Amino acid sequence: IGDLMRAAQAGGYAIGYFESWNLESLQGALDAAEQTRSPIILGFNGDFLSGPDRQTRERLPLYAALGRAAAETASVPCGLIFNECPRDEWVRDAIALGFNLVMPADPAAPIAEYTRRVETLTRLAHQRGVGVEAELGELPCGLPAVAPALRNQKSKIKNQKSKLTDPDQAAAFVAATGVDVLAVSAGNVHIKLKGEQALDLERLRAIRKRVSIPLALHGGTGIPADSLREAIKLGVTKVNYGTYLKQRYLLAIRAALNRDEVNPHELLGIGGKRDLMVAGRRAVCKAILERIKILGCCGKGYQPEMKS
Repeated sequence: IGDLMRAAQAGGYAIGYFESWNLESLQGALDAAEQTRSPIILGFNGDFLSGPDRQTRERLPLYAALGRAAAETASVPCGLIFNECPRDEWVRDAIALGFNLVMPADPAAPIAEYTRRVETLTRLAHQRGVGVEAELGELPCGLPAVAPALRNQKSKIKNQKSKLTDPDQAAAFVAATGVDVLAVSAGNVHIKLKGEQALDLERLRAIRKRVSIPLALHGGTGIPADSLREAIKLGVTKVNYGTYLKQRYLLAIRAALNRDEVNPHELLGIGGKRDLMVAGRRAVCKAILERIKILGCCGKGYQPEMKS
C-alpha cells in the first residue's frame, strides 16, 4: 500500500476507496477499476463488521480471504483496507489476516488515549509490512437523525457533532504515532444522503504545510467535483466512497425485484438479465465510473503488482 500511496502523491492524483459489503459490490469495484485502468483500494467497514449489535457475528477471515483474492486476481494494483474500526482486537486480527492497510478509528476516545492506541497498532502493523491510516478531527453525520439500531454503537455514526482537524495537532499526532495516511476533517461529511458541501480548502492547505504524509478524505459522496480536484492538488491522495454506492445498489435491486419471475434461479445466481446479483454488480460499477475520473487516477493502474 505504501507504493500505491507514494505513486499517487508523486503523480498528483488520488486513489478511490470504494467500500464493499458483499461479493457483488466487490466485483463491481474491480470491474470499474479494470475498465479505467485505475489503481483502487478495496475493503470493508470494520466498525460495521465488528459492531456488537449485529444479529450474527461476522467471520473476519472470510472477508480477508475474499479481499485478498480480489486484489490478487485484479489486473490493476489494489490496496486492501480494514476501514474505520474502533475495536483494537479486530484491527490486530486484520493485520494478521492479510489486509495491507488498517484504520483504527474511535472518535469517542480522548485524543491522548487514541494516540497511544494508534502508536501501538502502528508498531505492530509495520512489523508485518502493513500500513496504517488514522483520523484526526471528527466528521459530521449527514443523517437527519440517528437510527435507533445505531445509537448504542461506539462509532462515528452516533456523533452528530463535528470537529475540524487542527494542523498543529495533526503534525504532533503523525510524529507520535508514525501512521502512513491521515484522514482529516475539512468540511467533508459522513453519510451525506443528498446534496453536496464544499471543502474548507484553507484548512487543508494549512494541514498540508504541517503534515507530509498522504491525506485522506472520508465522505467522498458529498464532496463537489471542483472542490475535490482542488483538494487533490493540496495533497489528498485517498478519497472514500460508500453511501452513494449503497444508494445506487439498492435502487438497482429494488428495480430488479419488481418483475414477475417465479424461477428463483433466474433472480439469484444464474447470471442472466434478471439476476439480482448482476444488477447490483453493474450498479456499483456504473456508480464508480461516474466518479473515478475526478480523482485523476484513470490510466495509472499499469503496474503489474504492488508491494506493501
